[in-house]
Amino acid sequence: MERRVAIVTGGTRGIGAAITEVLATDGAHVAAVYAGNHAGADALRGRLAGRGGSVSVHAGDVGDPDFCRKLVDDVLAEHGRVDHLVNNAGLLVENSALRMTDEDWDLALRVNLSGPWYLARAVLAPMVERRFGRIVNVGSVTAAMGSPVEVGYGAAKAGLLGMTRSLARAVARKGVTVNLVVPGVFETDMTNAMAPAAQEAIRAMIPLGRRGDPFELAHAVRFLLDEKAAYVTGSVVTVDGGLSMGA
Repeated sequence: MERRVAIVTGGTRGIGAAITEVLATDGAHVAAVYAGNHAGADALRGRLAGRGGSVSVHAGDVGDPDFCRKLVDDVLAEHGRVDHLVNNAGLLVENSALRMTDEDWDLALRVNLSGPWYLARAVLAPMVERRFGRIVNVGSVTAAMGSPVEVGYGAAKAGLLGMTRSLARAVARKGVTVNLVVPGVFETDMTNAMAPAAQEAIRAMIPLGRRGDPFELAHAVRFLLDEKAAYVTGSVVTVDGGLSMGA
């Protein structure tokens, strides 16, 4: 991983922060993208810099194609390459199916599906030119299990599978792999803020009987980014404690 350059969206909190930490600790430079928590982003950058990690933080909207192009151009200008792209940023837009507005639907698809496409499109040319690249998209068990209040989110995350496999086929002979990681429920600020009864209900649904540690997902992402994972493309790696198997 040493000397590799990675872009990690949603890379300064929760699962994304764990991915950033794992990659930076392994010697990669990580351009961590975040939406608006400047203090949290600066704190992560400072903490990892104190350990010798190389991290830059970039605020912006991954659903904006202009921002995505500029982000990749800036990283290329600074480092000359983009080896890894981890499309982790996501936005959970919840509303009942009957009450979902056009704006809810558009927002869910823009951030959760269009954003990964904008960034993948921007990094593909430099990756193909160097004959090396790793793209990992982060989906959700909602795509397989469904949710009555996450129709747009579930549709967008399901769309990531089609996008992942289509891109994987498009660049399979050009040194670039594209894979999908599907997380379940993890220990994050969001889940820890839930009411105790809700937390217990979720825990009871998971065959392993616990929520995941973000570093457990980061480990799966790290594997797919490795040079030795060159024969893995178009794959789906599910990291959910068995949740998607159902009861």
